[in-house]
Amino acid sequence: MQVTVESTGKLERKLRVELPVERIEKEVDSRLKSLARTAKIKGFRPGKVPARIVKQRFGKQVREEVLADLMQKSYSDAVMQENLNPAGAPQIQQQDGGDGESFTFTATLEVMPDVELKGLDKISIDQPDVTIGDKDLAAMIDKLRQQKATWSAIDGASKEGDRVVCDFTGTLKGEELEGGRGSSVPVILGQGQMLPDFEKGLTGVKAGDQTTFKVKFPRDYKVEDLQGQTVEFEVVVHSVEETSLPPVDDALAEMFNVEEGGIKRFRKDVRENMEREAEQKVKAHIREQIMDGLIKANPIDIPQTMKHQEMHAMQHEAMRRLGIEDHDQAPPLANFEETAEKRVRLGLLIRQLIVDQGISVSQQQVRAHLEEMCSGYENPDAMVDMYMNNPKLLEQVEPTVLEQLAIDWLAENGKSKSQQVSFTDYMDS
Repeated sequence: MQVTVESTGKLERKLRVELPVERIEKEVDSRLKSLARTAKIKGFRPGKVPARIVKQRFGKQVREEVLADLMQKSYSDAVMQENLNPAGAPQIQQQDGGDGESFTFTATLEVMPDVELKGLDKISIDQPDVTIGDKDLAAMIDKLRQQKATWSAIDGASKEGDRVVCDFTGTLKGEELEGGRGSSVPVILGQGQMLPDFEKGLTGVKAGDQTTFKVKFPRDYKVEDLQGQTVEFEVVVHSVEETSLPPVDDALAEMFNVEEGGIKRFRKDVRENMEREAEQKVKAHIREQIMDGLIKANPIDIPQTMKHQEMHAMQHEAMRRLGIEDHDQAPPLANFEETAEKRVRLGLLIRQLIVDQGISVSQQQVRAHLEEMCSGYENPDAMVDMYMNNPKLLEQVEPTVLEQLAIDWLAENGKSKSQQVSFTDYMDS
């Protein structure tokens, strides 16, 4: 077997492989002889079919099978011989002509890039030190109280925080808007559920009022025909209601299924939940900084084969998430190109870091990850045990843990600075 390699791109290679015709003919003859022992042809007993009849009947098919098998095996041998690291399946093409003594085919493939990590100690990380003060806790409890709020009608004019229940009809240039009519719609003023001009028009109204006001739609509004347009709304107000929040006491705790410990236990649970929320956001924030810094410090070429595979995987996941079964209705593949490219690049860089630093994952680390992941389930211990006792499920979890260990390594070895910030400011940022 003779092999030549040509670089046809940054990561693309073209292999040209020549095989002796004698090797092909020998394999064809061997298979035809084996086939003759079992071939069933009308007029001949099994094993008694003349060789020329077997060749006439099956020769073309056997030759095609031999060529396919030899090209695949020779490709694998050539890749090993030339120390190539393919990024995906090759495009194999049989060559026409030849000198009659050799058979030639080409294999076009992409190879994995050579990755030499640099600048890891210069990756800059802003690490928020999130503090949960009494004001943060009180604000969170107020949000929870609002979930249990009750509404009562008032005679006065509406103001921010009140709920206005109304009918409305919108018209543009004298024509009623499609979908521009609402009946008994509750609008809480100040929450931004409607456009600013609409909420402004409902501010200061009383139950029984009939009013007309104009609403300017933004230029980037989701409905193209309404972008930048001014719409007139006729409104009938049914009621104006103010909210009443439950007091901060044991009864509030019971509303949130705190059966023992009353309001003291409730405050403790709320603080712990806030701590978990902040920790998760901090982790995601640090991870994003590290990934961006890693890419910036190590610009590498990526195999287009891998990018396209990731694009298709993301498209299929989007279809599953949206409940789309008809591929013709799938989100355009191009929508995933940028994210897929970033994912592949990060995957290659992280993989190299894991190899370079000899990072490995232990069962204890996997269990710790599972305990955190399953903490929100009704029976977390049973969920953890289910994962730990199922090798297939563990195969899905271990790469995630390994990647996190690589992120932790980068965080420890990068340039980190801490900045104190309140829970409310950080979570709203």
